[in-house]
Amino acid sequence: MQKAKILLVDDRPENLLALEAILSALDQTLVRASSGEEALKALLTDDFAVILLDVQMPGMDGFETAAHIKRRERTRDIPIIFLTAINHGPHHTFRGYAAGAVDYISKPFDPWVLRAKVSVFVDLYQKNTQLKEQAALLRLQLETDEEPAIGGALLGELSARLAAVEEQAEALTKQLDATADSAGAAATAAHLERKLVGLRRALDALRPGAN
Repeated sequence: MQKAKILLVDDRPENLLALEAILSALDQTLVRASSGEEALKALLTDDFAVILLDVQMPGMDGFETAAHIKRRERTRDIPIIFLTAINHGPHHTFRGYAAGAVDYISKPFDPWVLRAKVSVFVDLYQKNTQLKEQAALLRLQLETDEEPAIGGALLGELSARLAAVEEQAEALTKQLDATADSAGAAATAAHLERKLVGLRRALDALRPGAN
């Protein structure tokens, strides 16, 4: 399976090093960005499973960077986890969610919790990618296959695989409920649901007779 890319955005090299140490166990591709501008540049060419974004950076801060990310069609659905060294209270946290974050973590954070949350989005991204590739192959099969029954069998297999992913996503959401604050878990669950609903609709569109 191809490794997912995780974007780490922080202006302090020691923080980036710490994040790399925590996330190295996931065995994915970790990409550094030392500013909001550098992060936006990286997002122009690469696809990422999740973004870990420091709030307090000189120049373009985390909130402004997130706003740019969410305005771009290519990147608007990438989950963002905000990291901040100072807890400014509920209003500051709400601003993070309003900016499009799926979670908001105050430093110092539990390495295990951060790694568990990131792994949820890596897993979802990889399964999402697999399903899209399989759906594209299936669409080609349905367009060229002289035996509709074969295409129907493939469609049924893909539907079963998506059902398995939906079941796993539900379990992952429950896992987040146990490790995250209620607002973060709710935002994450909503993101997972949107992704899976989109995949289910795309799959339904492949069925014979669908418009």
